[in-house]
Amino acid sequence: MSAPDTNGVVKGWCPDAWRPMMAGDGLLVRVRPPLARLTRVQVLGLCEAAARHGNGQIDLTTRANLQIRGVREDSWRPLIEALLDLGLIDPDPALEARANILVTPDWCEGDDTHRIAEELRARLPELPPLPGKFGFVIDAGATPTLKDAPADVRIERTISGRLILRAAGRNLGTPLSPDIEVDLLIALAHWFVKSGGAVSGRMARHDAILPVWAAATTMPRASAPRIRLGEHPLGIALGLPFGRIAAAALHRFVEAETAIEAIRLTPSHIVICETKVPLSGKPDTAGFIADPGSALLRADACVGAPACPQATVETRDLALRLAPCVSGRLHVSGCAKGCASAGPADVTLIGRDGCYDLAFDARAGAPPSRAGLDAAQVLAHFGAA
Repeated sequence: MSAPDTNGVVKGWCPDAWRPMMAGDGLLVRVRPPLARLTRVQVLGLCEAAARHGNGQIDLTTRANLQIRGVREDSWRPLIEALLDLGLIDPDPALEARANILVTPDWCEGDDTHRIAEELRARLPELPPLPGKFGFVIDAGATPTLKDAPADVRIERTISGRLILRAAGRNLGTPLSPDIEVDLLIALAHWFVKSGGAVSGRMARHDAILPVWAAATTMPRASAPRIRLGEHPLGIALGLPFGRIAAAALHRFVEAETAIEAIRLTPSHIVICETKVPLSGKPDTAGFIADPGSALLRADACVGAPACPQATVETRDLALRLAPCVSGRLHVSGCAKGCASAGPADVTLIGRDGCYDLAFDARAGAPPSRAGLDAAQVLAHFGAA
């Protein structure tokens, strides 16, 4: 096993387990659990590996992936071995890089989401070489739940109940016949490459006319509400502040709650704990968000400085103090890239040269209403000083 490729920080690069990225706190190793689900044994093993080989911090991304932070270069190989033993990464780096698949969180074994995602995973070798951020969404539940999740090619449900294939950047999709969904998904990926899409990097930026067989004609069904914390048909849903959980806290929670059989990841910084019987009377949810009314559920913040070399400001402590004072959605970004959220927020703070730019109803990088603020000025502006 060769050493990891850690040639600095590359903008637009999407790291994975086999190609970690060097951050300010060490190597960042991304894990894409199959169907965004980890069994109880996998959760406990991942926590132990994150504590042993990293700094003990785990992030849940907006693509329902996990990131093990602070991995030392001499611990990368042992970490990879641990992840392979747990069945959480593919032994083939090329296939692991292609497995950028996001699924409806409440899929059931044998349903359309499960069937299509499993077939796509089995046929990953048939995909062409794709840009690192290129991803797929299989949103084939009764009602779409992943409309806001980033993806380039989507399979989702229409109001009539039929499945469609939709290319990002297009409002309409192509109706699908049963059992050919993955055939056309793979064909659309090949069209993207052959028509020069790799230059733009993402489907939404690729303005070539779709092939006749992929003509966009059908509207997807409206999206379902976000998952609510608390009781869930599969067990219980809990939030992670800014998508972060300490490995020790997660390990302690799962180890104590023997009713937990697996954990499912979602792109909204919420995990679903699968249980067949209720949890104990007062589960120790330290490190989680259990209150469905918590202001932190409306706040996004990247890791910020010093953990990210591109960030010039601290983010999460500020967001923690500011969230209760913002009535809508809050986004605090360490730089103009806006990694924590691609969409607009009611209040957006962007780090620039060690200060914060403030914008309203905007994405990261938008022209600010006020520029060059320090943290005290930001807090004072919202009455949070």
